[in-house]
Amino acid sequence: MGESKIEQLRKRRARLMQGGGPERIEKQHELGKLTARERLELLFEEGTFRESLLHVKHRCTHFDMADKEFPGEGVVTGHGIVDGRPVYAASQDFTVAGGSVGEATGRKIHEAMDAALKTGDPFVMINDSGGARIQEGVDSLSGYGHIFYRNVLLSGVVPQISIIAGPCAGGAAYSPALTDFIIQVRHEGQLYITGPLVIKQVTGEDITAEQLGGVESHAHYSGVVHFIAENDEDAINITRRLLSFLPSNNTEDPPFVPELHDTELAPDEELNDIVPDDPSEPYDMHEVIKRIVDNGDFMEVQEHYAPNIIVGFGRLTGYTIGVIANQPMHKAGVLDIDSSDKASRFIRFCNAFNIPVVTFVDVPGFMPGVQQEYGGIIRHGAKMLFAYAAATVPKLTLVVRKAYGGAFLAMCSKSMGADTLVAWPSAEIAVMGAEGAVNVLYRKEIGGSKNPEEERRKLLDEYKNTFANPYFAASRGLVDEILEPAETRPYLAATLEVLKAKRELRPQKKHGLIPL
Repeated sequence: MGESKIEQLRKRRARLMQGGGPERIEKQHELGKLTARERLELLFEEGTFRESLLHVKHRCTHFDMADKEFPGEGVVTGHGIVDGRPVYAASQDFTVAGGSVGEATGRKIHEAMDAALKTGDPFVMINDSGGARIQEGVDSLSGYGHIFYRNVLLSGVVPQISIIAGPCAGGAAYSPALTDFIIQVRHEGQLYITGPLVIKQVTGEDITAEQLGGVESHAHYSGVVHFIAENDEDAINITRRLLSFLPSNNTEDPPFVPELHDTELAPDEELNDIVPDDPSEPYDMHEVIKRIVDNGDFMEVQEHYAPNIIVGFGRLTGYTIGVIANQPMHKAGVLDIDSSDKASRFIRFCNAFNIPVVTFVDVPGFMPGVQQEYGGIIRHGAKMLFAYAAATVPKLTLVVRKAYGGAFLAMCSKSMGADTLVAWPSAEIAVMGAEGAVNVLYRKEIGGSKNPEEERRKLLDEYKNTFANPYFAASRGLVDEILEPAETRPYLAATLEVLKAKRELRPQKKHGLIPL
């Protein structure tokens, strides 16, 4: 081959790899942002990224577009290696036409998604785009449609992770929303359907773009975002750590860490002192979780949204587990609309990707209130029941303290499919709290007593001794074992080891109808 052709290839490739050129790259850096390629260099192991469709061009001729070139069409796509496993990615290049999405841009992204689906590898999308390329009209719109369609095809087959590292507005916001996890970069990523100007015109409300679509909005209020990153590097680190817990696809088990499997499983006496004697006194459930998982390494998901329930990933003797836990530090750990949605979604993700579920229970019930009823707590709470009952992965439940009424069932009781349910001596498994139960059951006796308060206290003590403990439920076979807290980690680890072989077949159907 003549040297001129090779030189021509080198020059062409070098020009396209420059994206929008040095000035726009410098401007990106001045904003504290990395370029599309710099982000991918951080994500993948050195020298493993293989780019695809670098030379693709748009074919739009309207609006003087015929002679305009957009290097790489504003997105870098391909595959590389993360922790020894292949991962596909698409990274929008804001230096090229603001990362706008045209027909060819959409094609590059959805071809990378198709490839991830074929080979069964995770897909990571880094969003930094001004939105649709308006000059390309419906072709641009169709490009988004192809991406959304692939998001659904990949759902439940390979993990999908979105990073919001720049603007992601309008219809574009729906692609991240269709993925499994969203990581948003503080002060850089903004995510909304309609911007502040449109909102002002339509509703008269004044709000800034950051207030509307920044991390505070989505991590605390909407629940759209799962992780907050402080900058691009942090977002990539979160992505890599998250992938370390997940299998590449739904036919594989999650990565196993053999060195953790060989660690000693000695009783942990400090667990005996975490739960206060007073059942109304709060404590931090994180302390329990971190003493159960390997090395206290727990990756919490949606940490700031609905904090009355905790969800996240950890490992138990080297095996990935999904953790769901009531948090007594917030709203006493009650189940409400938001916490039910948060937990249900996480349970379904774990089930789709063969991740055993360990549930820590300290729940006083479902949240009472007019707004909760009007908001559909019945429908949202039912999602918890549905998600647990539909899950066929190993399910281990630990009742730490309160487990009252329907909320106990919704936190994976044995009757809702728990493979093993254990309780601590502090557990209170009952239809409701002792105070409420005594007032209902003995209303006439208390009212007719010469000293109602003394009679109520006497009946309350009798009720607590009989029912507000784990022993009555254990006598009915609803509890497999009552554990000293110190014994919990060895017990759960041994049980999980056995349940690895669990196979549970259900009647074939297209899909169940979760109460959305």
